[in-house]
Amino acid sequence: MEGKVYGYIRVSTREQNEDRQRIAMKEYGVPEENVYIDRQSGKDFDRPGYQELMEMLGENDTFVIKSIDRLGRNFDEILEQWRMITAEKRAGIIVLDVPILNTGLQRDLLGRVIAEMMLTLMSYVAETERENIRQRQAEGIAAARQKGIRLGRKPKEIPEEFEKVRALWEAGAYSATAAARQLGVDFHTFKRWVGRKQEEADRKVTEKDGLV
Repeated sequence: MEGKVYGYIRVSTREQNEDRQRIAMKEYGVPEENVYIDRQSGKDFDRPGYQELMEMLGENDTFVIKSIDRLGRNFDEILEQWRMITAEKRAGIIVLDVPILNTGLQRDLLGRVIAEMMLTLMSYVAETERENIRQRQAEGIAAARQKGIRLGRKPKEIPEEFEKVRALWEAGAYSATAAARQLGVDFHTFKRWVGRKQEEADRKVTEKDGLV
C-alpha cells in the first residue's frame, strides 16, 4: 500500500531562491501542501521544516529531495537520518538528481543495499572535499596575512555629515540609535565609527606629543 509523497526543500539563506527545487518537486508530482521548506544551513537537523516533515512521515510514505546536499552536510548525521527514514519509519527516499540513491517502496532489497552503499561513498567524498576546501582556505588566509594583505569586507566609508551628527549625539540631542538612523546605518555601525574617529584622534595626539 503506497502512502503519501512529501518533498523537502532547503536553501542556505533567505536570499537564496528555492524555485528550482520547487519546480523539481512539482514535476515529480509532490503535492504543494506536502512540501516543507527550511531557509538555513545544513550543518545539522535542528530545522523546523525538516522536524515537522519527520513527524508527518510514516510507513509507506515517500520522502523526496532534489539532491543529497539538501538533506545535510555532516556525513554521520546524513547516514543516521537516512537509516531512520528507511529502516525505522519504513518510508522510501527519492533523490531526484541521483536516481541510483532512490530507495523507493518498489525497490528490492539488493537495490536498497546498493543505494545505501552509494550514499555512504558519496557522503564521505563530499565531506572530504569540504574539509579540503576549508584547509585550502585556511592556508590561503594564513599566506595572505604573512604578506600583509588585509582580508574581509572593506570598512564602510564615514559620511561627511557624521561629525555634525556625532556632535549632536555627544550633546545629548540624539540617542545613538537616532544618530545612526540619521546617517542611514545601524546602531553598531554608528558606534564603530565613533570608536574609529576616537582612535584617529588619539593617534594624532600621540604623534604630536612624540614630535615635541
